[in-house]
Amino acid sequence: MPNIYIGLMHFPVYNKAGETITSGITNLDIHDISRSAMTFDVKKFYLIHPNERQREIFERILSFWKTEIAAFYNCHRVEALSVICFSRSLIDTVNMIKYQEKNDPIIISTTAKLREKQISFDFARKLIYDTERPVLLLFGTGNGLHEEIHMQADYVLMPVRAKAKYNHLSVRSAIAIVMDRLLSDEYKEE
Repeated sequence: MPNIYIGLMHFPVYNKAGETITSGITNLDIHDISRSAMTFDVKKFYLIHPNERQREIFERILSFWKTEIAAFYNCHRVEALSVICFSRSLIDTVNMIKYQEKNDPIIISTTAKLREKQISFDFARKLIYDTERPVLLLFGTGNGLHEEIHMQADYVLMPVRAKAKYNHLSVRSAIAIVMDRLLSDEYKEE
């Protein structure tokens, strides 16, 4: 199994007006993405946010899930949250992965928009399974990752597409779909 990491970036991201913003942490993202990460054997899910107050909110949410009552209430959720870690920036995230893996990660950013030079899911899957390097998959909150993040990535993945014209999945849903397409034995592009 490849060494896969997920990064959920809250800055810099865009709002619906195309302005650069810092988005807020959401409880649903913490729980649902952690569950997807555990399901697909991701080594670590980094919640990336530069704001110290948001880190405090994150830690308060996790502190409840470290209690005995939480373990009694939902031991599977407690287990899933063991994969999440807070990071202040993409640079800090890359450095943590590099320290753990003793190798720079390949960075693959994601977007819901079509761009030039995007890689297919098949190409990304082959890359993930053929490399000795860890792979960091970056996802954006708000209305997507800022252009500067895509410029720092080694690759930009094709968007999740369906036959409908509507294309605005929650990041939680997009991550689950991307993980399935990249890491499931069942998925093959046609």
